[in-house]
Amino acid sequence: MHDVLRARLLRHLEALPEAQVYQALDYVEFLAGKYAREQIRPAGAVQRFGEILEDKMRVQGVAMGAIKGTLGMLSTADRMFSGISEAGRTLMKTVEQGVAGAADAVSGPRAEPTTNDTRPDAPPTPPRLSPGPDGDAGPTP
Repeated sequence: MHDVLRARLLRHLEALPEAQVYQALDYVEFLAGKYAREQIRPAGAVQRFGEILEDKMRVQGVAMGAIKGTLGMLSTADRMFSGISEAGRTLMKTVEQGVAGAADAVSGPRAEPTTNDTRPDAPPTPPRLSPGPDGDAGPTP
């Protein structure tokens, strides 16, 4: 769906009374179930909970103001959980990068013997020295 059509639909929906907005939602869900070309994008856990709660409140005849207030609180909670989740992902990336950097610093350069002679009984030659990550000369890995 292009942006102009999306804006047009939203403009018309915003002009409707609350009860007719729910009728439009029901009709759109019917059409999506019957004609959708693509799989509908799954909602998050809080969003799914809010949709189920909203449907049950509508069936029970709860006032539109109460539904709107309840779902407003759920929307705030969803945004809060999303922010916490994003902060956790960022923290984990930072920790992983720090651990990887610390592991490289602790392990330092490693010496591996090399042989210039291909004979099986030839003694290994001493490891070559080259600057390590901290600038000190150490064995070449």
